[in-house]
Amino acid sequence: MSRLARLSLLTTVLTFLAVTAGGLVRATGSGLGCPGWPRCFGRWIPPANAHSIIEMSHRYLVSLSIWAAVAVCVSALVWHRRDRVTFGLGLAIVPLFAAQAALGAYVVHRKLTAWTVVAHLALAMVVVGLLILLTVHLVARGRALPLAADRRMVRLASAAALSAFGLMLLGSYVTGRGAGLAFTDWPLMHGRVIPDLSETTRVLQFSHRVVAALVGLFVGYVVIEARRRTGAIRRLGELAGALFVVEIIVGGLNVMTRLHSAVVTTHLALSSLIWGTLVTLIAVARRTPVPAALTVPEAGLVDARPASSVAERVVAYVALTKPRIVELLLITTVPTMVVAARGVPSGWLVLATLLGGSLAAGGANAINMYVDRDIDRLMKRTRHRPLVTGAVPPANALFFGITLNVLAFVELANLVNPLSAALAVSATLFYVFVYTLWLKRSSVSNIVIGGAAGAVPVLVGWAAVTGSLGLAPLVLFAIIFWWTPPHFWALAIRYRDDYAAADVPMLPVVGGFRKTARQIVVYTVLLWALTLLFYPVGRMGDLYLAAAVFLGGIFTYQAFALWRRVVDAPPDGMRDASGAAMRLFGYSISYLALLFAAMDQLIVHG
Repeated sequence: MSRLARLSLLTTVLTFLAVTAGGLVRATGSGLGCPGWPRCFGRWIPPANAHSIIEMSHRYLVSLSIWAAVAVCVSALVWHRRDRVTFGLGLAIVPLFAAQAALGAYVVHRKLTAWTVVAHLALAMVVVGLLILLTVHLVARGRALPLAADRRMVRLASAAALSAFGLMLLGSYVTGRGAGLAFTDWPLMHGRVIPDLSETTRVLQFSHRVVAALVGLFVGYVVIEARRRTGAIRRLGELAGALFVVEIIVGGLNVMTRLHSAVVTTHLALSSLIWGTLVTLIAVARRTPVPAALTVPEAGLVDARPASSVAERVVAYVALTKPRIVELLLITTVPTMVVAARGVPSGWLVLATLLGGSLAAGGANAINMYVDRDIDRLMKRTRHRPLVTGAVPPANALFFGITLNVLAFVELANLVNPLSAALAVSATLFYVFVYTLWLKRSSVSNIVIGGAAGAVPVLVGWAAVTGSLGLAPLVLFAIIFWWTPPHFWALAIRYRDDYAAADVPMLPVVGGFRKTARQIVVYTVLLWALTLLFYPVGRMGDLYLAAAVFLGGIFTYQAFALWRRVVDAPPDGMRDASGAAMRLFGYSISYLALLFAAMDQLIVHG
């Protein structure tokens, strides 16, 4: 890294610290701790009170940033005049810093009027963005990086950065208008998704939360696309996503702590870091060629074509939701609601819960297909999916999946209860970010941990009836959790070559058939034990106990049969085990349906 690059980086860090100190000034109400400018009560050393010290510390950090910017500008003018980018950015920085300082004085003069504070923050973020662009340019020039650009990532990161910039300014205006506690609960607003908006402060706070959700979608899209790349772009995308998740949590803490100054300052610092990370991503993507794997046509097949008729489009979009998986999830929800209600729950409640659960699960599956479209075209089992054949454009599939989950949350929160809505959407987030984006392509434990998403519907059903959770629904969750690995590993044995071709580390690919069969036996036995444990925990009837013993016995017998078939097969005849694996896979579906159906026949013990 050249001296100028290091100097530019130092200026960026100092400016970020100045912005964070400005947030502390705002959070502690120290903006008028020094009513004069540039000195504090006519002195360069402030009086010994907290507000004056905080305000003057902010001014000193700004001064250091300005002097560092002057050094950058002089260096660019004297030694880098032939580099138009360095010369232009270096020349622009000092006037912007001067304007920022003058605006700071005007903010004090106007007694911290909301719009002046917002303008002050906006100009500071522009300065930070230009310094980041300059730093990345200097580093790239020093390393002789190519000028080729990943234009798609540049566009996506630019959209996310602009939306994050707007969210930051809106949040600053909300604070300036005293609307930070317009609602004293989070994430709901006075217990509702759509609150009473009869007051201006409520409108501002509601707008802030809605815009934050939309920005989250932008950032999530960037994360998904960044993970399809490698190197700095992938790391920056993941960092932006992680920072945004933390930012959401801190935003909730703002409400819970009644705008504690430390939390408010952290909230601003995180939003500045998100903005800086996205700008860095833009700058890096401008100097990074598109990966070769992403230059092939999206569909990946010669005969790919979009769906032409309305009927074909409807069929394609329905296929995105993986209806058979949704159906499997729903058959566990209704019996769970019956157990929770100790009888038959309201038909409208069941219908509303199933609708919301279907929307959430279908949306999660559509997003999964969007992320996995590159490996789906490599596998025989999945090469006819809508995104591989080109029946649905990728961007449409992603938008479709997100929209379904938004509708699921709104529908469940308003027609069922907020806990059910939060659980349903949390399952989607876990399935997409933990399983699909993280574990599926990186860990042999992918389906073990990722299978938790498929177990959430029983929690949704229980919460829909009771509005709470307890030991019984957690045991039901554990049953689905332990059922998923033997169910899916049996399928993975049959399609081992597909997963190997796509470089997905499923257990049959990494550990081989014998280890997979042994693990299926272990998980099946543990599953059997859990179903028996639910008999006393769920206060189930004798019919359920008989079903759990009988059905679990058959499941365990078939698991042992598969293990024996694998152990007895010669090394070159292991493929013969696929028949036994598919019989186990088929039975596992019937097993789950019959086990949960037996729960409907309640004989409640006194």
